[in-house]
Amino acid sequence: MTGPRSAVVVNPAKVADPDQLRRTLRTSLTKAGWPEPAWYETTPEDPGRGQAKKAVADGAELVFACGGDGTVTAVVTALTGTDVALAVLPAGTGNLLAANLGLGTDPAAGLQVVLEGGRRRIDVGTIDDQCFVVMAGMGFDAMMLQDTSEKAKKHIGWPAYLVGAAKHLLDRPMRVRIRLDGGPPIPRRPQAVIVGNVGRLQGGVRLLSKAQPDDGKLDVAILSPNNLMHWAALAWAVASRRKRVPRMETFTASRVEIYSNRAQPRQLDGDLIAPGKAMKISVRHKALLLCVPQPDADPDLAYDAAAVAKRAKRR
Repeated sequence: MTGPRSAVVVNPAKVADPDQLRRTLRTSLTKAGWPEPAWYETTPEDPGRGQAKKAVADGAELVFACGGDGTVTAVVTALTGTDVALAVLPAGTGNLLAANLGLGTDPAAGLQVVLEGGRRRIDVGTIDDQCFVVMAGMGFDAMMLQDTSEKAKKHIGWPAYLVGAAKHLLDRPMRVRIRLDGGPPIPRRPQAVIVGNVGRLQGGVRLLSKAQPDDGKLDVAILSPNNLMHWAALAWAVASRRKRVPRMETFTASRVEIYSNRAQPRQLDGDLIAPGKAMKISVRHKALLLCVPQPDADPDLAYDAAAVAKRAKRR
């Protein structure tokens, strides 16, 4: 049986040896009876959206996204609303979707997931003409990303974000109004407002315990710590999976509007976008076909990465 036509959208700056990756993919897919994949490299001007659209126009039925958060988000935006499946091949040090899939930084595990054939339709969050599948945020989380160096991420991985976070623990809170599904404005003075489709952050920390990727809803977390003790209590409650997290309110909605009195840093799936005074976010229900592990038992997409990695090594 011949497998689907596929394409690879890769950020060569995030892959140690792009030529080796290309050979590995070609060999593994050919062995599985798939046609040789088309190959598209991202550029500084286009992090992957144009390449993914071209892949679809050229007949791809499945697109591998290999890069950091920016690459994955760009490919997600291109594939949303189509029947073309997205497969994540982890690279870089961020990659929140790979973290929620439990793939770590191993492209072989990502390839194994694709070949095992698991597919699931998930929701997609949208803001303007951009999409996200994990989390969008305004405030502290975006400032943390902004002040985490690429060099530190390369050498120590996701813990580098803790350094960026430490710089902003005592920042002045934002003044925001939040509307949920067109309801009355909710005034708050938070450090961050995070809108999630799934619940896990880097390092496996689950911020939004009830978030599910296909329920047609987005989960909203409003974080309002005012001092280091507040931050410590919040972090401990999240890390220990307490049902009640101090200084954090949670809501669900299909439309979320956040308005600030001044421009704030903003991020989509761990990738910075231009600062702004507003984020108007809506959900597209089951708009993306995603390659997921078999069986897909955990509702937030996580699974036993070690087991899949072991199967990948046997190939």
